[in-house]
Amino acid sequence: MKTKTEKQFDEAQKRCRDIFAKKLNDYGASWRIMRPESISDQLFIKAKRIRTLETTGEARVNEGILPEFMAIVNYGIIGLIQYREGVADVPDITNQHALKLYDEIAEETRALMLDKNHDYGEAWRDMRVKSYTDFILTKINRNKQIEENDGKTTVSEGADSNLMDIINYAIFGIIKLTE
Repeated sequence: MKTKTEKQFDEAQKRCRDIFAKKLNDYGASWRIMRPESISDQLFIKAKRIRTLETTGEARVNEGILPEFMAIVNYGIIGLIQYREGVADVPDITNQHALKLYDEIAEETRALMLDKNHDYGEAWRDMRVKSYTDFILTKINRNKQIEENDGKTTVSEGADSNLMDIINYAIFGIIKLTE
C-alpha cells in the first residue's frame, strides 16, 4: 500500500510527465542539442524566477511558481538524459524513446526520494517552500562549479546526484503548493 507521500509524489510526477509529453509532441526532442551548461542555466532561470516571485509577490508574466517547479522537474530529467545519452547535434531520438528515458529516470529519482525520505523522517513536510527554492539554487550553483571543473569532483557527489535532488525538491514544492 502506498504512503501519502508516495501518492502525492506520483501525482506530482504525473503532472510533470503530462506536460513533458505534450511539449515533446509540439517540439520533438529539440532539447537533445542542449549541453549540460545550458541545462544548468535553464534550471537557474526557472529557480531564480521562483525566488523573485517569492520575494516580490508580484508576477508580470501570467505564470506562477507552480509551473516553474514543474519545469524544473522536467529540465532536471532532461539534464540526466543528456548526461547518460550525451549531447546530440540534432534531435536524434523518437518521442517514444524520450518518454521511455524520462520514465526510467523518474523512477530512479522516486526511489532515491523514498530512501532519503525514510532516513530523514519526512523532514521535507516541515520545511518551507522557500527553502526548496534555496536548496535548488544551491544545487544548481554546485553543478555550475562542477561543470567549470570539467565534471570532476574530489569528495562531493556528482552533477547527476545534484539533479536528482533538484527534481525531488521541486516535486516537494509542487506537493506543498497543491495540498
